[in-house]
Amino acid sequence: MAEFGTAHPGVEELAYQQPNTGAAPHRTFRVLVVDGEERNRSTIAATLQDHGYEVEMASSDLQAVESLERRPFDLVLTDISIPSGNGIALLEQIRSWQPELPVVIVTAVREIGVVIEAMRRGAWDYLLKPIESESLLRSAQRALEHRRTLRESHDYRDELERAVRARTEMLGQAIEELEHSYDFTLEALGDALDLKDSETEGHSKRVTAYTIALARAMRISPAEIKVIARGAFLHDIGKMAIPDDILRKPGQFTPEEREIMHGHCAHGYNIVRKIPFLSEPAEIVYAHQEFFNGNGYPRRLSGSQIPIGARIFSIADAMDAITSDRPYRRARGFDEAREEILRCSGGQFDPRIVEVYSGLPGELWQELRAEIVSRNRQFSTFDIEQALNPPSR
Repeated sequence: MAEFGTAHPGVEELAYQQPNTGAAPHRTFRVLVVDGEERNRSTIAATLQDHGYEVEMASSDLQAVESLERRPFDLVLTDISIPSGNGIALLEQIRSWQPELPVVIVTAVREIGVVIEAMRRGAWDYLLKPIESESLLRSAQRALEHRRTLRESHDYRDELERAVRARTEMLGQAIEELEHSYDFTLEALGDALDLKDSETEGHSKRVTAYTIALARAMRISPAEIKVIARGAFLHDIGKMAIPDDILRKPGQFTPEEREIMHGHCAHGYNIVRKIPFLSEPAEIVYAHQEFFNGNGYPRRLSGSQIPIGARIFSIADAMDAITSDRPYRRARGFDEAREEILRCSGGQFDPRIVEVYSGLPGELWQELRAEIVSRNRQFSTFDIEQALNPPSR
């Protein structure tokens, strides 16, 4: 019968000393020796202690578990046959608790099947009694070197994960700062439009705040609200392409002039869609004059063909138009705006969104309008939480 002593035969002899595990100088390694026979325990412990190891002994699996729960160990040596249990079960328990803690089986059992089973369950090595000091020390040293390698690998992985998290956070901050710079650009575009179309000065900021509040009430996700807000703010950017004599005409438009004015949706879409981060808001710009019943322009979209952001925006836009002064009429109140929007539910407006809008208090819109006017905030720094959670009344 073949004898199975130390695993990894043929490896050159090592200096039997405290292994270089990369720890602090003079690090003493703690070993737990589990064996039901006192003489065996003492012999193994004496050999290890003579070479600088700190050793604790246990005569059963229960004592071993108590020791492992009480303090950390660097290595466990256990017999297979131990009182009230067996070394294989203890091995599995240790592997489930501390998978990096190496376990060496020390036994007089010379069956190949037992060896294979122990190694399959995660034993680092398998030593046969009576144990030679050299075999014992070689196995202990290799096991501790293996543990050091595992720890270095895990430490490297943890460090890499920390570095990735840090880089991801830095990238997120950079993207956020880039988006802020984009929003300042949007603010400049909005201001330029206000100068060109003074009749609607401040309209873009107000209608953006209203749209945000209504989108929040619709339980739209924060990421989608950001898209909708940008689309709302830029909805009229296409008017930059409309001739001033038509844009500022005080009277009614001729059919030809009206056709030109209706082109501002497509103009705005073509301007905005070329900017990568505005590709989604561009769809709202394109569809912001569509009616739920299909009677809007420029494409006569209807129902769900119209982006949800554009359907939300259309109510906010109508509310601001009704409650703002125009050369041909005085502003009306938010209650009157509500009545008009309810009257047009199912025609110009999505009934589902109108239902949500009708459940919001009129004071909400008054407070948002007053907040924007009093602080004259930029869109890029407008406190969205203020829009979503207005002051308590």
